[in-house]
Amino acid sequence: MNILLVGNPNVGKSVIFNALTGSYVTVSNYPGTTVEVSKGVARFGSTSFNVIDTPGVNSLTPHSEDEKVTRDIISRGDIACIVHVVDSKNLKRSLPLALELMALKIPVVLNLNMADEAAERGIHINVKKLSERLGLEIVETVATTKEGIHKLKEAILKARLPGSDALNNLVKKEALSIDKILSLRQRGRLAYKLLEGAMSISKPLEKSISEKISRLTTRPITGLPILLVVLVVLYLFVGKFAAGTLVDLLEHGVFGKYVNPFFINMVSRLTPVPVIRELLVGQYGVITMAMTYSIAIIFPIVTAFFIFFGILEDSGYLPRLSVLSDRLFKTMGLNGRAILPMVLGLGCGTMATLTARILDTKKERILVSLLLTLAIPCSAQLGVIMGMLGGSSIKALLIWVGIILSVMIIVGLFASKIVPGSRTPFIQEIPPIRLPQMTNILIKTAARLKWYLKEAMPLFVLGTFILFISDRIGLLRTFEHFLRPLIVNGLALPEKATESFIVGFLRRDYGAAGLYMLARAGQLDKIQMLVSLVVITLFVPCIAQLFVTIKERGFKIGCAIGSFVFVFAFLVGYILNFALRQLAERGIAIL
Repeated sequence: MNILLVGNPNVGKSVIFNALTGSYVTVSNYPGTTVEVSKGVARFGSTSFNVIDTPGVNSLTPHSEDEKVTRDIISRGDIACIVHVVDSKNLKRSLPLALELMALKIPVVLNLNMADEAAERGIHINVKKLSERLGLEIVETVATTKEGIHKLKEAILKARLPGSDALNNLVKKEALSIDKILSLRQRGRLAYKLLEGAMSISKPLEKSISEKISRLTTRPITGLPILLVVLVVLYLFVGKFAAGTLVDLLEHGVFGKYVNPFFINMVSRLTPVPVIRELLVGQYGVITMAMTYSIAIIFPIVTAFFIFFGILEDSGYLPRLSVLSDRLFKTMGLNGRAILPMVLGLGCGTMATLTARILDTKKERILVSLLLTLAIPCSAQLGVIMGMLGGSSIKALLIWVGIILSVMIIVGLFASKIVPGSRTPFIQEIPPIRLPQMTNILIKTAARLKWYLKEAMPLFVLGTFILFISDRIGLLRTFEHFLRPLIVNGLALPEKATESFIVGFLRRDYGAAGLYMLARAGQLDKIQMLVSLVVITLFVPCIAQLFVTIKERGFKIGCAIGSFVFVFAFLVGYILNFALRQLAERGIAIL
């Protein structure tokens, strides 16, 4: 039998789930959707249950794909108990959903989570009185410290069908029926009546240090400088330490000196067929390229990002970042939640495309996938670009940043008018600022890395195999022959730059590195350097990200995004090159 965890977003369901299940966890898409559902096994003495962590909902009337999935799971007939996890500080907001769950005639346990934060705010809940009124088991917990988890397990074993004489009398007095679907206003009025005398505030709300920090992070005048600091720390930790130090250690140290030479020697001795040797350990080999790329290069970057992401998530900063950026993304048909995959894209575009699943509608996921493909450089590529621009002038850096941001906003604005669908209203529960718990961060990081190994690594192998076949049949040389006139004649770049753009499709930072070497050799002037960097930033993403986009958005949409980005990148490059050279001929030196 199954135990379902149900509740509003940001009430600590995932932490309760981890506390109940430990390491017996699997994460997979719900059939026919891109919504992920976590499943695990909870052992209560000699009794075992399957535990399902459903997507966060505000109502059982679905308005998003997440809410549809939760409704479908609840509709199954193999449910032993529903654990409704609520934020104790916002019980009035959560209780209407509890009334919907109670109407399903399934045993329900009400879990009042974050009880410590409610107590800090002087909120006292008479658990015994509320339990008697609702006719169900109620348990207070502090999931981050596992306080109350043992009592929650006991309550699950004693779970019963909800309902009591007090509830029935109140429903009758209000001329309602708990068995029928009530309107939001009716459920709100009923919840208010149920809480009368069962909840009190013993002292006025005081502004704690966390609340003062919360205000600073959501106000534009202070929130934007704080965001800038966060992004700088993110870049230093992910872009410098992980993409630089750790990648060098693994790629050139562990894999370059030990792993790859070992497999090259072993395959050479055991495999007499040249084609098989090339497939395994050649230029586009499954071991020498796919494994090196996915483990030695991408794995440390996403690990560092997931750790940093977990800190931001556990501290309560991410919802505030969504609020801060909502106004900007509204112009592009999105809402503030789009900032999350965008920030992740600065670490790895492949993983960021996968996390676009957090957005509610198909339109929003398509728009984010388009913007990630077009305008967000991964940390590895960004590091090389910053290195090139650092050796130039501050004007070149500002022009590059201005063009990329302008392109993102303009394309997002027009795409939002073309892609069918509507923007989801931005409703964001703001949890308190709290000190991150390292245990929670490590658990979440481990789960996300497992997700990466399961979802992304097979795509690296598939992409490498396609490149191997393309190289063997001469398709890569054909593509180079096709691309050369566009780069040499259209962008006025040297012929060797063609190789950089082709390699950039295989791995984005290698493409930028090829341009960097040309600039160091004096083969690129200032205009050529800026034009090439703008185009390679906007150019089609690495092959792994393209495959993930096709996998997530479908073949037609994925190919349409890739084709548009290819054409648009060169169009922007042509315009920029023409404008800069026209100004230079008139004696106006911008660079």
